[in-house]
Amino acid sequence: MTDFLAAVGLVFMIEGLLFAALPGPTKRAMMSVVETPETSLRIIGIGSAIIGLIVIWVVRG
Repeated sequence: MTDFLAAVGLVFMIEGLLFAALPGPTKRAMMSVVETPETSLRIIGIGSAIIGLIVIWVVRG
């Protein structure tokens, strides 16, 4: 559970840094996401989840 909470905190930190350092490009990226079809977002989400799982598996080995 500690690892999960640390990972959630890291996500918030990275997101916060993006909004602080690059507010314009981040807003444009968010607008692009809104315009992207749900099917594409779903495929990207599944792919990202699989890549994340592989990274965790390799690191935690």
